[in-house]
Amino acid sequence: MDMNIQKYLAFMKTVELGSFTKAAEILNYSQSGISRMINDLEKEWKVSLLERGRAGVKLTSDGLKLLPYVKNVCLEYEKLQMQVDGLNGLKSGLIRIGTFSSVATHWLPNIIKEFQKDYPAIDYELLLGDYTEIEEWILDGRVDCGFLRLPTHPDLDTIFLEQDKLLAVLPEDHPLAECDKFPVQALCKEPFMLLEKGAKAEISEVFERYHLEPHVHFTTWDDYAIMSMVESGLGISILPQLILKRVPYHIVVKELDVPAYRNIGLAVRNKKTISLAVEKFMEYLQYR
Repeated sequence: MDMNIQKYLAFMKTVELGSFTKAAEILNYSQSGISRMINDLEKEWKVSLLERGRAGVKLTSDGLKLLPYVKNVCLEYEKLQMQVDGLNGLKSGLIRIGTFSSVATHWLPNIIKEFQKDYPAIDYELLLGDYTEIEEWILDGRVDCGFLRLPTHPDLDTIFLEQDKLLAVLPEDHPLAECDKFPVQALCKEPFMLLEKGAKAEISEVFERYHLEPHVHFTTWDDYAIMSMVESGLGISILPQLILKRVPYHIVVKELDVPAYRNIGLAVRNKKTISLAVEKFMEYLQYR
């Protein structure tokens, strides 16, 4: 890679991650190597880009002004590499994917397994986050594509993949464990374990839609922590059906007596500018 581009990447990643050490891990350099590249940029441009401190690094005012231009240069270089990869017939390449835990656990292994049969030289970088974080990663160019709940940000191009039911999760000895469908009103009658992932939480929207006020005793972003709490009899919850596949917990799963679901899709910043590797990867989504 052109050395100047590598310096720009070092600067961009250090700002993004807030640390020379973390940037070095991502870019496969030593910490001193990353620091030296940024020092070189500061000498070349005769400006101070970063303030160094015990808590990490942060942008100076000059660094803040220059960062968008550095990002644009790196993005254009990435597009150039994508075209080169395309001309080489996908003999190499990298796909960066933003995803949430249930897709990472139950869909991506199958998709990537099938994709690798035809394109074994492609590498992958998976970033796990909530819906809001994944949106931002796609918009900022941090990932090439991302799995999201739809609808999402209006500036993103999306493909609908699947409607994922939201299901009641109960301890095995719950009084309603044998019911046909769990009454949504009963969610308010005992402690509730709330799964919250960022600002766009579908479970909270269910409560708002039906004017319910559950007794939330525990809130977390971890699906499996919720299941463990329910198994221990600490309360009940609602979780997406996708994460409830092959669970190791002794719990009971019931459909609600009202329609509740999330629409899962794949999003990219612009379908017209995606790399050949991402374009081909999208053809394998059927293997989920």
